[in-house]
Amino acid sequence: MKQSDPPIVVEKPLAATRVSVWQALTQLDQMHQWYFENLPDFKPEPGFKVRFPVRSETRTFTHRWTVMEVMEFKHIKVRWQYDEYPGDSTVTFSLVERNEHTHITVTCEILADFPEAIPEFERESCIGGWEYFLGRLQNYLSSI
Repeated sequence: MKQSDPPIVVEKPLAATRVSVWQALTQLDQMHQWYFENLPDFKPEPGFKVRFPVRSETRTFTHRWTVMEVMEFKHIKVRWQYDEYPGDSTVTFSLVERNEHTHITVTCEILADFPEAIPEFERESCIGGWEYFLGRLQNYLSSI
């Protein structure tokens, strides 16, 4: 993924209220159910930082997140970097409620290029990853 690429945008309608979706996005116990089980802490507050490893088959990606912006029940923007690899990005979760359903949009903007030789940093992999997580979020919300 390169800074010159257009942002990655993945959208999904969810059969849940905006409050329910917001809680799933920002409350640690709920984030563990659909997002990252090993996330050690999370606070939807600008300046909050967290670091945790995620392992793929052969690589470790130590995530470094910094919460950049929060508009409660509307959007949260997180700076997203890795210890092991160059590159910098932001991920924004935006919520719009329509008739007791919530439309979520995830936008990933690249601020500095990620390595080309790593398959996990290919655009298609990023899109697939967000589609996977939004599917898990949808399943989680339908189970509560």
